[in-house]
Amino acid sequence: MSFLSLFQEIAIDLGTANTIIIHNDKIVVDEPSIVAIDQTTGKLIAIGEKARQMHGKTHENIKTIRPLKDGVIADFNAAELMIRGMIKMINPRQRLFTPSLRMVVSIPSGSTEVEVRAVRDSSEHAGGRDVYMIYEPMAAALGIGLDVEAPEGSMVVDIGGGTTEIAVIALGGIVCNESIRIAGDGFTADIQTYMRHQHNIKIGERTAEDIKINVGSALPDLDNPPPDFVVRGPNLMTAMPIEIPISYQEIAHCLDKSLSKVESAIISVLERTPPELYADIVSKGIYLAGGGALLRGLDKRLTDKINIPFHVAEDPLHAVARGSGIALKNLERFSTFLMR
Repeated sequence: MSFLSLFQEIAIDLGTANTIIIHNDKIVVDEPSIVAIDQTTGKLIAIGEKARQMHGKTHENIKTIRPLKDGVIADFNAAELMIRGMIKMINPRQRLFTPSLRMVVSIPSGSTEVEVRAVRDSSEHAGGRDVYMIYEPMAAALGIGLDVEAPEGSMVVDIGGGTTEIAVIALGGIVCNESIRIAGDGFTADIQTYMRHQHNIKIGERTAEDIKINVGSALPDLDNPPPDFVVRGPNLMTAMPIEIPISYQEIAHCLDKSLSKVESAIISVLERTPPELYADIVSKGIYLAGGGALLRGLDKRLTDKINIPFHVAEDPLHAVARGSGIALKNLERFSTFLMR
């Protein structure tokens, strides 16, 4: 082992739904942000995808925990176990000693001081020697490939699992921003509520997530619609099993309220944008990143509503992680918007 490998550099997109780790410009870990813990011993049983498969199917000795809620750490102990376990996944054969870690971790732009400290403490406890923070919209802009240091405005809407981050960026800083707690998890909860009220069927979080991925839509009429998705579950009245085909039109109707709140937040940020930057944004368009950007027809819905073209980033799921990786490589250059 060379001396250089004693100091590892990693960028972490610590998301409510997924945690992505970048090492040497490559995505080395991309796992759901969930851990399974043994209730009696407090030991970690599973992490990431393995823990997700247990979610909603455990007995009393096993508890599955999602350490992050609404983009911030809700369970400090579980978050630390998760970060440590995911860092071990990078190099599972290395068992002798852990190298010192230099980390860049992305955080929501609306984080309070306490929330920022929770992320920093968790990262340090998990082995981080040098921990830097970057705001998610700034990381997303870097990951999309925008020139954040240019004297012109760029606008990014990052729809993650727990929060939707909206920011106008110019000259290497955030000019105005808004962070709302309506995002992927909110859409999933909307689908669960809709199925309960409309179809009298009880579904879990994972099934709702599958519905969102297979037939999730922001518009009631799409050019190439997905086929209906069949949902199975117990009838709330009789507890008998039922099967219901769900169309994308139903999901578009059920997500309408939440998407309207996202639209209002985008308009609110545009209202606060200085006129010179506003002109840049109208000519360049607004960029969508995060898992929520994959919702069918979302860019068209927002373009029609706000009259500014919306572009979905090339790889929206990994934009924030890639941006954190770029910041990690250029710590000196981007020191203005990285927090120690």
